[in-house]
Amino acid sequence: MSIRSTRAGWTPGYSAEMTTTSQPGQTAHDSRSGASHEAVEGWRATHEDVLREAAEALAARSYFSRYPDSPSPRVQGEGAAEAGRTAYEQRLDRSFDLSQPTTGESVGDEVSPYGPRLGVSYPRLDIGAALAAAREGMRSWRDAGPRTRAVACVEIIERLNARSFELGHAVMHTSGQPFVMAFQAGGPQAQDRALEAVVAGLVEQERIPSSARWEKPGRDAAVVMVKDYVCVPRGVALLIGCNTFPTWNAYPGLFASLVTGNAVIVKPHPRAVLPLAITVEVCQEVLAEAGFSPALVQLAAEGDGERLAADLALRPEVAIIDYTGGPGFGSWLEREAAAAGKAVFTEKAGVNTVVLDSADDLGAVVGNLAFSLTLYSGQMCTTPQNLYIPRGGIATPEGRVSVEEFAERLASAIGRLTGDDARAVEVLGATVNDVVRGNSARLGELAAEAGGEIVVSPRDVAHPAYPDAVVRTPAVVRLDVSREDVYTRELFGPVALLIVTDSTEQSLAQFVDTVREHGAMTASVYSTSEEVLAAAREAALDAGVALSENLTGQIFVNQTAAFSDFHGTGANPAANAAYTDAAFVAPRFRVVASRRHVPA
Repeated sequence: MSIRSTRAGWTPGYSAEMTTTSQPGQTAHDSRSGASHEAVEGWRATHEDVLREAAEALAARSYFSRYPDSPSPRVQGEGAAEAGRTAYEQRLDRSFDLSQPTTGESVGDEVSPYGPRLGVSYPRLDIGAALAAAREGMRSWRDAGPRTRAVACVEIIERLNARSFELGHAVMHTSGQPFVMAFQAGGPQAQDRALEAVVAGLVEQERIPSSARWEKPGRDAAVVMVKDYVCVPRGVALLIGCNTFPTWNAYPGLFASLVTGNAVIVKPHPRAVLPLAITVEVCQEVLAEAGFSPALVQLAAEGDGERLAADLALRPEVAIIDYTGGPGFGSWLEREAAAAGKAVFTEKAGVNTVVLDSADDLGAVVGNLAFSLTLYSGQMCTTPQNLYIPRGGIATPEGRVSVEEFAERLASAIGRLTGDDARAVEVLGATVNDVVRGNSARLGELAAEAGGEIVVSPRDVAHPAYPDAVVRTPAVVRLDVSREDVYTRELFGPVALLIVTDSTEQSLAQFVDTVREHGAMTASVYSTSEEVLAAAREAALDAGVALSENLTGQIFVNQTAAFSDFHGTGANPAANAAYTDAAFVAPRFRVVASRRHVPA
């Protein structure tokens, strides 16, 4: 097994040893050559204001977005879209070189959910050599200090932002997202979440002073000591990516680990490697320019069906694990890896809930719900699944609307969104895998087994540009509240359940019980009653899930805003972590102190 670089000029184990003074902002020097890291100082001058503004927004939970998510040339610049598409196309049907040790073999067999084969091959990582190089590179990264690490991370994010169109096409053709969504969620919105993680990590580290003078009064004279505090990384972090949101779900963990001093092994989903390969390439480029080892971020690509994530998770060098994916492997990580002393952060499956009670404007309600169900064919961890409605219907200014009429109104709203194929695919995207397609295809069986009926029928949509894409509109199955065996499991994809209850009170009770036991990332309530809204807030607190109330405009339950909304709570089985609270960043480092007497 050979150790070689896939990019000229890289030496396994390279580490530019750096030491810093105890004061933030002072220049770091290479202890081997004594040369100043001019690149870092240039970035510091450029990015300090970004860090300050982002920190202020994080503290206030106010609106802040560093990276506009409109793909318009007026925002992104003339020619940016064309250049990004060209950059993506130049990736196809060739090897992807990175600065990391490799076995000499290649892996990669990505096929776009829209049909085309990507043909990109990635170097198979030499795990032993990679982990050794990562650990060696961490010393200088640790010694650089939190502020320097944060500045370097911002530079990485800025360069990723400049490649948002390239990333958008890579995300589209690995996840099945429609292009505009892939550009937004895979590019600027993911980058805002990355910046949020950097700032959150920096804030937690800078709560600890680098040095303190300690004096204890005495009878004759005070005892005086100087105490130094260093934030030290936990170790190598393992990032396990997902198929549906390869960058958006990866960036919080990646940058939280980096800013706290850890090296990161990025293990993408085998069907969504390219977006994270581009990310690793940019990380390595910036780290090398700053005099750090590119081994601080490495890509561990694998073939479909391999067990690399499980093997890496139990390696003794791995101290931190970030995971997005199904509950089976996520629960295994929470049990086995956590028992081995590792910090484990998971986002898994959940059963997202909507409680329907009453509405001032039913058209706005069903319009908002229809878009939430339709966006990306329901393939979002935040998409609603269980819609609880009282048997007697819901109250509106025009009178009580029955369950049947509500279903008809919802079907009409979905139809308006998806009636034209060319427009529909720009919202629906393509189904990402056979599991999603199977959930949609077995609707008849599901309805029959549950004693229910399909009240909103799905429709196959022909993609005008990609005839091999499997695109389906959402379906809704009506069933009774007694069928807990059906609605307490996640049906990922374009499937929702209209669950008929005896009352709003029962809807809220079932909501709490289901989320407590099975988890949820989101919850919504629609009601004109302040008493019901108060009860829903209490239910959400009991269930441990974020609540949206009466969303009828251009904000949807699927969406969360960086610097303001937490993504997940860690308080129910759907996830044990939240993007991005202090508990997400603080466990990634420890504080080691040294102290000494001050001579009299």
